[in-house]
Amino acid sequence: MWQKFIQIWKIPDLRRSVLFILGMLAIFRFAAHIPVPGVNIENLKSFFESNQILGLLSVFSGGSMENFSIVMLGVAPYITASIIFQLLIMIIPQLEEISKEEYGRQKMNQWMRLLTVPLAALQAYSMILMLRQSANPIITDTSIWRMVSTIITITAGTVFLMWIGELISEKKIGNGVSLLIFAGIISSLPGAVQKAVVVFDASQVLNFIIFAVIAIITIVGVVIITEGQRQVPVSYAKQVRGTKMYGGTSTHLPLRVNMAGVIPIIFAISIILFPSMIAQFFVNAKTAFVAGAAQWVIDIFRNQLFYGIFYFILVFGFTYFYTAVIFHPKQIADNLQKQGGFIPGIRPGASTADYLSKTTTRIILAGALFLAMIAVLPMILQQATGVQVLTFGGTSILIVVSVIIETIRQIDSQLTMREYEGL
Repeated sequence: MWQKFIQIWKIPDLRRSVLFILGMLAIFRFAAHIPVPGVNIENLKSFFESNQILGLLSVFSGGSMENFSIVMLGVAPYITASIIFQLLIMIIPQLEEISKEEYGRQKMNQWMRLLTVPLAALQAYSMILMLRQSANPIITDTSIWRMVSTIITITAGTVFLMWIGELISEKKIGNGVSLLIFAGIISSLPGAVQKAVVVFDASQVLNFIIFAVIAIITIVGVVIITEGQRQVPVSYAKQVRGTKMYGGTSTHLPLRVNMAGVIPIIFAISIILFPSMIAQFFVNAKTAFVAGAAQWVIDIFRNQLFYGIFYFILVFGFTYFYTAVIFHPKQIADNLQKQGGFIPGIRPGASTADYLSKTTTRIILAGALFLAMIAVLPMILQQATGVQVLTFGGTSILIVVSVIIETIRQIDSQLTMREYEGL
């Protein structure tokens, strides 16, 4: 491992890329500690600790939401915009055609950036409305000018993080959005450990040991599922070109157990917040039925049992959905047929596509169940052990380990590419 660090440091452009990414992450952490004026931070922290969903979001944002900082929303609106466009691609054939071309993808990325702005403003306004209804006063100044300036500030913070994320992605050492979420989670770890130490009780030693053992098992499971794959054998027919014969080799097509990575969990968190956010606008409606329905939506999403079940279903469903978005059996079958490849015992073309589709559906089941269980693991642990400060749960571990694995993989590819350049 140390040899790899030395290699990275010896390659000038790779060293500059790593230092640039570290600098961008440092700027993100600095911005996360710049609070928006006019907020009672102590009451705000108490409010987040009592809300499971917002507490999880605060962990992802590295405490920037809990501090009501200028980047409190993180990259959540940008992720929501990408979800909307991926859904539209599956529904609208014209967008699907556009997404297949490089120019079309650039155009859609621009549309996603533009959509992020109103989504960020809407989410900021909804968050302010929710905080204004808290039992303890959180926002001290509720004037129109203060509301508008706060919304503009928070929206600008989201756009700023979106820009930083794209700058990081351009360096081809990890995904920018994932690395920002990773930095937020890692930065919250010392605080979680400190809280655990402060409230440490000798009677809870067994619970802490159980939590530590489950955390280690979770890390091992995440690595196994992330790296696990089904190797589908592929053979290439012999071809005669002139006086020479080509092909006749055998290889394999790797199908990962978890093709979607951590995206389903990130999608699920973005979606699970949406009903409560919209309901905030109608709580004070003049029509009693509308106000009652809005309050019912807010109350039901605060119910831990409903939240856990709904969260589980969303993660499970999004795993299959995102796999369908990124994995195209028909396209792979066509490419194999054009290259003279075939799966032994399966006819080329449509039969190969059906075989790949059925095989993927079966192996993704294990990945989807694992992701969904990881997502609700913090709630299960908190209910079983009674330790409420251990918010660094399975979802956080999954994202941290997955981002580290993906970043190391991209660094390895960069090093390998430079070794070939040297030859």
